[in-house]
Amino acid sequence: MIVLITGNTGFVGQNLTTYLENKNRCQIKGVSRSDKNNQTITYQDLSIEGWNKTSVLVHLAGKAHDLKKTSEDQEYFTVNTELTKKLFNQFLESTCETFIYMSSVKAVADTVEGTLTEEVDPNPITVYGQSKQQAEAYILAQTLPKGKRVYILRPCMIHGPGNKGNLNVLYSFVSKGIPYPFGAYENQRSFLSVENLCFVIQELINNKEIPSGVYNIADDESLSTVDLVKIIGEAIEKSSKIWNISKGMVKVIAKIGDIIPIPVNSERLDKLTENYVVSNVKIKKAIGKEFPVTTKQGIVKTIQSFKTQ
Repeated sequence: MIVLITGNTGFVGQNLTTYLENKNRCQIKGVSRSDKNNQTITYQDLSIEGWNKTSVLVHLAGKAHDLKKTSEDQEYFTVNTELTKKLFNQFLESTCETFIYMSSVKAVADTVEGTLTEEVDPNPITVYGQSKQQAEAYILAQTLPKGKRVYILRPCMIHGPGNKGNLNVLYSFVSKGIPYPFGAYENQRSFLSVENLCFVIQELINNKEIPSGVYNIADDESLSTVDLVKIIGEAIEKSSKIWNISKGMVKVIAKIGDIIPIPVNSERLDKLTENYVVSNVKIKKAIGKEFPVTTKQGIVKTIQSFKTQ
């Protein structure tokens, strides 16, 4: 089986390539803007003839949310929306059977009250989320020929060895013995181990009985940030300290961080303390199998990898 993967050199792409080669014995071909070698072709070279030799396309390439806010809005729509539309049109014209699009929960909601399910009407606020939502809407509006399958995946925050993200902020607190100062905040949020994501994609490729559609992807359990800090302490065998500083004082510190470079600013505070629980009921029911990694196991694997980086 030949599987095309756009964005194959990114964090998810590298993990997925290794996973499918080892677990599924797939032949992987990467697709990129400029690189071209035995394992990679360019978008320009991705002709219908090339599509016809392919069984599956996993479209991971995209422009991620820019925390520094230096990107032009149009960049998001050019990469996340227009490139996806172009690839999907080629898919429809080809004999390729399966199209898997990596969207995001941010294509639906920037904040969540309760639990995010696939039934929630999309209302993205950021340009990133809007560009992902427009790509989703285009895919869902097209008529799908018989014999083809399309999956839109909405992962929550993905982590794993080699990808630090916001977990690195918490790791810094615990590893340096700095108390975590936001103990007064009670929150719950979902995470996604990259291993579980790769497992889901493998199942979608192999099981033709799984219906086309939109699927949220998250680990089974949500965690509070305080729980996360404790797990990090266990993973690196170091005591985790938690302070219950008043929320008013914390917000003042975050405002200072918006002006001068300290570890905490308003956006990072929101990320660390927000509620964002994502349901995985639909995808697990469709697959009919348990995920290979528990929430805690996945977090521990990621944190332990920090020590060797």
